[in-house]
Amino acid sequence: MDGERGVREGGPPRRWWHGPAWWRSAGGDGQGARWPWPSTLLLTFFVLGGSNYAAHQQAERAALDPFARALLVIGSAVLLWRHRQPVLVVFGTTAAAMLYLGAGYPYGPVFLTVALACFSAVVAGHRKAAWTALGMLWTGHVLVAHWLYQWLPPSKDSAAPWGQEGVIAAWVVAIVAVSELARTRREQWARERAERARAAQRRADEERLRIARELHDVLAHSISVINVQAGVGLALLDTDPEQARTALTTIKAASKEALGEVRQVLDTLRTPGDAPRAPAPGLDRLPELVSQAAGAGLTVEVEGTAPALPPGADLAAFRIVQEALTNVVRHSGARHARVRLDHDGDALRLRIDDDGPASGADAGGSGNGLAGMRERAAALGGTIEAGPRPEGGFRVLAVLPLKVKAKEDDR
Repeated sequence: MDGERGVREGGPPRRWWHGPAWWRSAGGDGQGARWPWPSTLLLTFFVLGGSNYAAHQQAERAALDPFARALLVIGSAVLLWRHRQPVLVVFGTTAAAMLYLGAGYPYGPVFLTVALACFSAVVAGHRKAAWTALGMLWTGHVLVAHWLYQWLPPSKDSAAPWGQEGVIAAWVVAIVAVSELARTRREQWARERAERARAAQRRADEERLRIARELHDVLAHSISVINVQAGVGLALLDTDPEQARTALTTIKAASKEALGEVRQVLDTLRTPGDAPRAPAPGLDRLPELVSQAAGAGLTVEVEGTAPALPPGADLAAFRIVQEALTNVVRHSGARHARVRLDHDGDALRLRIDDDGPASGADAGGSGNGLAGMRERAAALGGTIEAGPRPEGGFRVLAVLPLKVKAKEDDR
């Protein structure tokens, strides 16, 4: 149900979200993202404790004082805004770290705040800002460690070895690499979610069109028969009551059949995924179509036999013949029609002819009926040709492959 609700609301279903919760809220403009209080507090305590431990191990560096601890707390606290303002946060943590190092305080986990801020900025798409901040931090450290150390605390400090700069540069590259990898993976997940959402929307659209075609074909055919028989019944009600009774009997049978088929279509909406309770109609029901057409005053001759067809192709062939005969009843003055079935090893050919003449401007049928026939044939990889015959009347020629495409079978 969650998946279906997500498609209806225009977004991807909830079950398609991948990755941890913090990951899903780390992109975009940060609107609606949760405040990362737990991780920020944990990192703050770790930075303070780790820096305190580092101060005991690096006696030559300046001792931690309230200003140092304030810098550590500020550098960690601004991470609360890393999902909402990643650019400001990455430069804020970098500035705090540069002040901390420039004041001669001991090396320690102060770099973790910069690493996490850069990671969040890269994942959110602000790559240049993250690279610039890391470059500024490394450049500032080089200046402090090899030039400005003479005028900065602690006193009597010496230049740092250049090998240390190589280690710091390696850490910078590692931070960038991990952040870029995470960003790439996140974009891949986003593309997969979007593709799944589009696929679900396509399936929903195809199912909606299929149901619309089914309802159109069922109702158009049955209501056409009912309309013709109702006219016959009204005309003969006084002069030939027995014939009027026959027309009413035909109306009753046609309406009952229409209700049954409509109920079957609606059942697929109420219980999606369940097997239908009644088999879908196929060409084996051609005699019923012939009988119903006869009740509407149309004589139908059937030539040829149909081969064994997959269920989808069998249903499509039946609906095409049904719609073609319905159009003859509704839009043609013909009293005779012919249905011819031919097949070879690859395709089934259905040809429905009538002798005309057309009874209105929309000869051959309404736009919806012909469009539905073409959609059915196209879904199976077949074709539909419809138009007036040179000798008069109208012809519908359908070519359906005997081997149905996998797409139709999967549906």
